[in-house]
Amino acid sequence: TSNMNKDAQMRATINQKLIETGERERLKELLRAKLIECGWKDQLKAHCKDVIKEKGLEHVTVDDLVAEITPKGRALVPDSVKKELLQRIRTFLAQHASL
Repeated sequence: TSNMNKDAQMRATINQKLIETGERERLKELLRAKLIECGWKDQLKAHCKDVIKEKGLEHVTVDDLVAEITPKGRALVPDSVKKELLQRIRTFLAQHASL
């Protein structure tokens, strides 16, 4: 478990660095733009509509939608977008190697 704690600690440190430097916001913006560009947002919107149609508006809660949409949303993110974000994070870490 000490390894897991170390990992969690490292993730927290990296996250803190990303937030402090404003890089996290930039990455979120980049992701948002890329997901719109590749049609991901529209695909999910359509999926939401299908779920609502299927279950009936009065029977769908926000939690239902989130539960239905989250795995689908993750699966639909193109590999190219994931790779680009990962590359950006790696570059960021290389520049802040003092972590």
